[in-house]
Amino acid sequence: MSKTTFQDLLDAGVHFGHMKRKWNPKMAPYIFMEKNGIHIIDLHKTVVKIDEAAKALYNIARSGRKVLFVATKKQAKDIVAEKVKAIDMPYVTERWPGGMLTNFPTIRKAVKKMNTIDRMFADGTFETLSKREKLQISRQRAKLEKNLGSIADLSRLPAALFIVDIQKEANAVKEAKRLNIPVIAMVDTCCDPTNIDFVIPANDDAAKSIELIVGIACNAMQEGLDERKGEREKDEPVKTDETASPARKIRARKSKKDYPRESRDNRS
Repeated sequence: MSKTTFQDLLDAGVHFGHMKRKWNPKMAPYIFMEKNGIHIIDLHKTVVKIDEAAKALYNIARSGRKVLFVATKKQAKDIVAEKVKAIDMPYVTERWPGGMLTNFPTIRKAVKKMNTIDRMFADGTFETLSKREKLQISRQRAKLEKNLGSIADLSRLPAALFIVDIQKEANAVKEAKRLNIPVIAMVDTCCDPTNIDFVIPANDDAAKSIELIVGIACNAMQEGLDERKGEREKDEPVKTDETASPARKIRARKSKKDYPRESRDNRS
């Protein structure tokens, strides 16, 4: 698994925290110094924390489980959607649906409703409806797609959450903690890291910082997915005559009996 470098973090501006007057004292262990009224994050500690988080994400992906990425702030949503979609993981970049985790069965019902509408389009049922019904269903489908389309494949609770800005996504953190779901998060100097299992002290406002950290997380998960795929392919038995099914062997013997040896050799 590739390691994060201090220089990469420095170039992306990961070290810039919030103004000193907005800081949370619980982030003191991760603050290097104060400069011009702004706290500077200790990137040596960030490197260690990113590697810990990346290893956890790698193991989750390798085990075949899902991580739900949450980032609804303007400068993060497009970055997260692009990178997370590439590794086929669920994500929330619009409003966090209340009860997304604690009332998961209801969320699944809404996803099933979206799938039902899709079947109506596919089998032609939609075309038999009145103009007004078509409009209502189309609007409902668009709303469901916007809010839940990115979690359509999340059939069970995620193994962990990855969050950008725990202050903005406070409801997501609360629901995860209530269900004992681990939380991995970018935590800025103004936040309380108490309820975060894997704290990544970092600037959660700058697009470059978000892109770098989320990219590292996604790369770690991709490595885990590739490892899992390789192991599964290795475990699959190669089909040979010895491993062929008994029924197949019988059919092969019968086909040989149907033709005399000479006629088999002379066939074109």
